[in-house]
Amino acid sequence: MKTTIWLITLIVIGSLMSAKAYPTSFALNTPGSDNEYEALMQKIRLDFAKNPSIDKDLKTYNEADGSFTDVDYASIERTNWPPMKHIDRLSDFAFAYTNPQNKYYKDKKLFAKIQKGLEYWHERNPWCHNWWYNQIAEPQRLGILLIQMRTGEKQLPVELEKKILERIEKDGGHPAKWTGANRTDIALHWIYRACLSENETDLKIALENAYSPVVYTTKEGFQHDNSYFQHGAQLYIGGYGDEILKGVTQIAMYTKGTRYAIPQDKLALLSRFMRETYYATMRGQYMLFDVLGRGVSRPGVTKKSHTALFAKRMMELDPAHTNEYQEIISRLSGKQPADYALSPRHTHYFRGDYTLHIRPAYTFDVRMVSTRTARCEYGNGENLKTYFMSDGCTNIVTEGNEYANIFPVWNWTRIPGVTAPQVPQIPLAASDWQTPGTSTFAGGVSDSLYGASVYSYTDSYADINTSARKAWFFFDEEVVCLGAGIHSTSQYPVYTTVNQCLSTSGKAILRHKNKQTEIAQGNFNYTSPEWILHNKIGYLFPNGGDLFVSNQPQTGSWYDINHTAPKDSVQKDVFTICLDHGEQPSDETYAYIIVPGMQTADEVKKYQKKKNIEILSNTENLQAVRSNKSDLLQMIFYCAGEFTYKDLTVKVDKACALMVKIKGQNKMKLHIADPGQTQSNITIDIRMRKQSKTINCDYRNSGIYAGSTKAFDIVL
Repeated sequence: MKTTIWLITLIVIGSLMSAKAYPTSFALNTPGSDNEYEALMQKIRLDFAKNPSIDKDLKTYNEADGSFTDVDYASIERTNWPPMKHIDRLSDFAFAYTNPQNKYYKDKKLFAKIQKGLEYWHERNPWCHNWWYNQIAEPQRLGILLIQMRTGEKQLPVELEKKILERIEKDGGHPAKWTGANRTDIALHWIYRACLSENETDLKIALENAYSPVVYTTKEGFQHDNSYFQHGAQLYIGGYGDEILKGVTQIAMYTKGTRYAIPQDKLALLSRFMRETYYATMRGQYMLFDVLGRGVSRPGVTKKSHTALFAKRMMELDPAHTNEYQEIISRLSGKQPADYALSPRHTHYFRGDYTLHIRPAYTFDVRMVSTRTARCEYGNGENLKTYFMSDGCTNIVTEGNEYANIFPVWNWTRIPGVTAPQVPQIPLAASDWQTPGTSTFAGGVSDSLYGASVYSYTDSYADINTSARKAWFFFDEEVVCLGAGIHSTSQYPVYTTVNQCLSTSGKAILRHKNKQTEIAQGNFNYTSPEWILHNKIGYLFPNGGDLFVSNQPQTGSWYDINHTAPKDSVQKDVFTICLDHGEQPSDETYAYIIVPGMQTADEVKKYQKKKNIEILSNTENLQAVRSNKSDLLQMIFYCAGEFTYKDLTVKVDKACALMVKIKGQNKMKLHIADPGQTQSNITIDIRMRKQSKTINCDYRNSGIYAGSTKAFDIVL
């Protein structure tokens, strides 16, 4: 009778599952209650409810032994492991057998196939070279299958279920041995197994481990700057960030309103990360490509509309921020435009060597790497051309889809923002996993609205040595990009790529030699250009330079960058702008200004006339930019030095990043950061109109906050 009541509840609520709604009236009772484990399993069933079509899979089912004729059970492939098809098909069989709306509901022959198929899997015991399949994917899916079969008219033999549960426990391992998203994923199948076996001890262990990664750490997981690491000190806001949010919010929904509910302090951390970092790296329906790790080489990976599910869960778990989650969902669903409800913000993630700048008109980010962090990985045959991805890579997006699925046709020596030799063969990093960077000076200063970031780039491979001092200065309407001290032994030209994106909005316009022309299809070289307008973004070149522009279809395949992906040829229209520093450059420089939100050439010309920006210095020792609009001066000192602008002089005794905001006749606001994270004392002397002030910014013993920004109110 009890089973019938639960099944009726499943049928009624299951029809409403398009929004992944959860019943709110379940409450787990005291230990030993008959209802406790079933209540949890009911929520789990609702999370995976489906009404599959299985006719095609039935045709490949082998009645003799319970296998499938088209599955390679001997395969040990690291990705897309073929034997998983067996479990996925049996799962579909289980949901078909238990769903009253399916034509195979209560089908005795189908039940026999499920039983025999599970017996075959247990005896065959396939194994994969990739631990993730053995310890996460297989145990999770088997657990869900068994939970669903508990609602069937006929129950699986007790001995069979017991054997599979023992295998899940043995193969799955203990969650405490893992970190971050991996720990939560293993805890999930512990929850499934604990419910099926009614084991309170294992359930407590599972839930403790599921929530334990939701803490700030210096290891893998949530960092003190609100970024996320996995596989060492590697930025993984997407990818593994997706995984931990999926798992933790899923479990939090199961336990909502129970004695196992997620603790409030952990919910607050989760909420902050999701609202201020995770969803902030999405523009419209798309995530910025440089926070996805090796997953960037997977087809369709930047489109994140499905992650609206996490925000929907948080609306129930974190009702205080319901409006923010609803705005996020509206953007991800496409019901509202990419700029809907966005507010200006600027964050430098000093632990992650990452900068994110958001304005309603655009989003711009910078991915760097230092000796403290790891380069973007290329393991398991994925992301095979990622070598330059971490070296000052930038996203420039207004709609969000400017790079959607561009990666198989990209020229990977021309990653936006990066200065690199145009080598014919992309090198591989020394190790596919956890390769540290080489820069000792990478970081940024921020006041939460504006900021300046710096990356002292050095790279050596084969017989090519390349270095550059790169900086980005962030304001409201524009981002100023400067490079100095560009040196290379390369026999190939060295380019700084301004952008390489999809050509999504028609023509591109160039102003050159006092003339305005449309850029035709093909490859072109220009000397001393003024500006280019493309895809609603203006690119200004205040110091001219030698420009390479490509406007044409590019061809490639996903397999070229990911050996688990299709080999089919892909072609896309791509627009590329590069500054050409020539072969073996010595002490070269560049300067360009990104001005998003420009609809017409007249708007670009109008912006030029406003003269918002002054580039005051661009040398190996000092890069400085002033925004006349906001009266904000930003400076990158690569060593001790002094800088004077009109009646203001700033002197520092060590390398640092500074912002000075004039607030009155003798008042100013100073923000400072140490991109070298040297944990030393930095002295700043400021003089203006014969008045002076000395500031001692003490980073000694600052530990994990060595790269954070400090602020000072100054009265001269």
